[in-house]
Amino acid sequence: MIKKSLALLAMLLAGCASTPATHFYVLEAVSQPAVPTVKDMKKRLIGVGPITLPPLLDRKQIVTRTLMNGIDVAEFHQWAAPLKDNVLDVLTQNLTQLQPENFIRPYPWSAYGTVNYRVLVDITRFDTRPGIAVNFEATWAIMDESNHKIIDNGRSKISHALIDTSYPASVHALSQVLGQFCSELSVALQKL
Repeated sequence: MIKKSLALLAMLLAGCASTPATHFYVLEAVSQPAVPTVKDMKKRLIGVGPITLPPLLDRKQIVTRTLMNGIDVAEFHQWAAPLKDNVLDVLTQNLTQLQPENFIRPYPWSAYGTVNYRVLVDITRFDTRPGIAVNFEATWAIMDESNHKIIDNGRSKISHALIDTSYPASVHALSQVLGQFCSELSVALQKL
């Protein structure tokens, strides 16, 4: 009986010792040149959010697409923070770099007072097919907070080839497509 217990304990310990380490990742803002601004323009307060993500992606594990409409949920490759919060932070940081003539604040911005405009983002696709492509799709709207009317809206679809199959390369590419999306938003904000 003691030998069986020791053998079972040894098997359990061996199983624990072979568990791979979990790797954590964050999206990062990409450095972009600011859009030229007009001097003596009154700074506006622009709120970013709320944003939405598909429930499939709003989890701690990184989700990638596979062939035949499958998905892979990476148990040992995870987001270091909630993905929705990380995406909102990156959008805010990127827009701050691109819109130096405005104050950009993430949702909820109640601590900063009211905002002049709100950028609403509904992300419908934000994933990778390692070694194939990174895909991003979203609808967005800019709302005038004084009258709650939509003054501009659009749909963005960004796809980039991805030859590297690693998770760090995928996360870097996802950061890049968020940067490109912010460039599109910045052009729309310049028209206000």
